[in-house]
Amino acid sequence: MFYHLLKHVLLGPLLRLLFRPRIEGLEHVPAEGPAIVAGNHLSFSDHFLMPAILRRRITFLAKAEYFTGTGPKGRLTAAFFRSAGQIPVDRSGKAAGQAAIREGLGVLAEGELLGIYPEGTRSHDGRLYKGKVGVAAMALRAGVPVVPCAMVGTFEAQPPGQRLPRPKRITIRFGAPLDFSRYAGMEGEKAVLRAVTDEIMYAIMALSGQEYVDRYAAEVKAEAEEARKAQRRAR
Repeated sequence: MFYHLLKHVLLGPLLRLLFRPRIEGLEHVPAEGPAIVAGNHLSFSDHFLMPAILRRRITFLAKAEYFTGTGPKGRLTAAFFRSAGQIPVDRSGKAAGQAAIREGLGVLAEGELLGIYPEGTRSHDGRLYKGKVGVAAMALRAGVPVVPCAMVGTFEAQPPGQRLPRPKRITIRFGAPLDFSRYAGMEGEKAVLRAVTDEIMYAIMALSGQEYVDRYAAEVKAEAEEARKAQRRAR
């Protein structure tokens, strides 16, 4: 109930007014049945914009930190994600990743749409980073199509560190569903999971026009932060 209240009455109309989203390829999102929508992740606003324009409900795997925040902003964010039925994901290790896959498979087993950001975190510089193989594992185990999605303009509207988005027209672009049925029964093979994930990331790159970096975003972020600390120590 809260999800539909946000989408149709509270948040949805406001987002459409602020961002005037241009929607392309919406017909590629299945009208019914399970599917994964895999997108790039440029801004905190991504969590709200895609659900606001989709006709169907979509459940996202969201980082656990969104559900455990403190202070007024943290508590408000946590209440929003819980009330909207989103799923917390612990990103602390391999066991946590397997738990996230189980949660995602549960959503797909109910015949619903599952939203996921294969990069695992927001891009800190607007580039597209190497995808993690969880999206491939879920697609193969559930036998569902993957719809690539590109958010264009949200990085400029609300880059990392900016508390409130600035009004700016954005584009949400969906590509044709990717069918991986040729890999049925091969979800335990690392090479297959990597190939499927790379195909998904290539489709997202083609839609978004982003520069691709064949490294994990979290690693590059950590290196950039360490470089900033070294510069501060040197000064």
